[in-house]
Amino acid sequence: MKGFIDEFKAFAIKGNVIDLAVAVVIGTAFGKIVSSLVSNIITPSIGLIMGGENFSGLKYIVGDAEITYGVFLQSIIDFLIVSLVIFILVKAINKAKGLMEEKKVKEEAKKPQEPSEEIQLLREIRDSLQK
Repeated sequence: MKGFIDEFKAFAIKGNVIDLAVAVVIGTAFGKIVSSLVSNIITPSIGLIMGGENFSGLKYIVGDAEITYGVFLQSIIDFLIVSLVIFILVKAINKAKGLMEEKKVKEEAKKPQEPSEEIQLLREIRDSLQK
């Protein structure tokens, strides 16, 4: 039993597990932000454009059974909107990273480059031969 507990401690304390836990927490919080953006801003805006249409009320009634296909359609539309918003956010983040990397490369290009170790060694040899 002691070995099992030690193995579990080693597993749980590994950096990957902690990083994963942090990612899940941040992902959950980010998901709430995106869901709020979609449900409170984007979906009502689309509803205004479509004349206030909300598909969740669509249904078939067959005998005593109620088939609420509108809820399914609304879920698909919500998924597509959330996917689009996440795609746009990721694309913007990637573009910002690219711009930052370009700036870093330009700054590094401006810095005078030190000669390689081989060049420095050859210069030292040259200088010592000239003496």
